[in-house]
Amino acid sequence: MRLLFIGDIFASPGRRIVADRLSRIVTAEYIDFVIANAENSAGGFGITPLIAEELLGLGIDVLTSGNHVWDKRELYEYLDRQPKLLRPANYVEELPGKGAGIFRSKTNIPVAVINLQGRTHMPLTECPFRKADAILNSLDPTVTIRFVDFHAELTSEKMAMGWHLNGRVSAVIGTHTHIPTADTRILSGGTAYQTDAGMTGPYNSVIGVDKDIVMRRFLTGSHRAWKQRAVASNCTA
Repeated sequence: MRLLFIGDIFASPGRRIVADRLSRIVTAEYIDFVIANAENSAGGFGITPLIAEELLGLGIDVLTSGNHVWDKRELYEYLDRQPKLLRPANYVEELPGKGAGIFRSKTNIPVAVINLQGRTHMPLTECPFRKADAILNSLDPTVTIRFVDFHAELTSEKMAMGWHLNGRVSAVIGTHTHIPTADTRILSGGTAYQTDAGMTGPYNSVIGVDKDIVMRRFLTGSHRAWKQRAVASNCTA
């Protein structure tokens, strides 16, 4: 079975890249199942129900997210209606949505997708390590394909999660920083690992944001001009 994971889809440029290239990649690489992190797909802040449906309509099987999933209030009710959009599982149960689910590939193979969020330099959540253990303990053992999107800031926390789940899941892939890491490997227990998958969005930018705005902020120390917006040109996947 071949599984494709798409790193953080950033704003309309990221969505255009997916719309333009996903179908061709799926066909050329014989992809059976597609997962994408889409927490910043709405103008760089959060995701809306309309955009979620747009992305699912392009052939993405499951959408994962992170701390920005709560940015659009209209999404709250939608999270309970759309099981294909996950929010990090280690937020409290009282919040809408789910952080894990079992889905079916094109060949009807069950795939468990788990969305977790780190705690260092991130909003307060329950322990992602213990939450991962609880979810895995509840899974039907016949579901052997298990994918984890770990949305975290620190590389050390992501690597610790990789080793924590080594041999118990198929893959642990990090998201959040929008910068891809060059440490793709298979851990000793057979788990595929990468600290961060990077971003699907504007190449000539600073993590998706207009580079001139970001440079002006660093040069002046002022937040006045700090308004995230994606660059419409020079996009890459």
